[in-house]
Amino acid sequence: MAFLRDRAGESFRENQMHNLLGLIAALSGFIAVAAGAFGAHGLRQRLDAGMLDVWQTAVAYQLYHSLALLAIAAIPGLAASRLAVGAGWLFAGGIVLFSGSLYILALSGTRWLGMVTPLGGLLWLTGWLLLAVAFVRG
Repeated sequence: MAFLRDRAGESFRENQMHNLLGLIAALSGFIAVAAGAFGAHGLRQRLDAGMLDVWQTAVAYQLYHSLALLAIAAIPGLAASRLAVGAGWLFAGGIVLFSGSLYILALSGTRWLGMVTPLGGLLWLTGWLLLAVAFVRG
């Protein structure tokens, strides 16, 4: 597994951050694809159209932010930026709060979880701003 070895010129911390953020991104992407397949094949007969849309929204946004997290892990130098790493953690937290609450809402119908979803969205928005600042600062 060459991609887990130290990269030339990186500190141990930077290398560890690449590996950790990359692992989280890969696992989150896996879960998003599995959840999408489950929604398309396993939930179509069990959920009404509105709740199936909620499920698919959770899948789509999880996948988008998994890819963003993967970019932070893969682009040289970003894992060394505290702002970019902070954005990565905000993306991960947003996945848990936004997509997680929508998955539970779709499966259980527990409406109060709809109040949690915007907090995940707020984490994502903050993460995108931090990432923009990280790029501006170079």
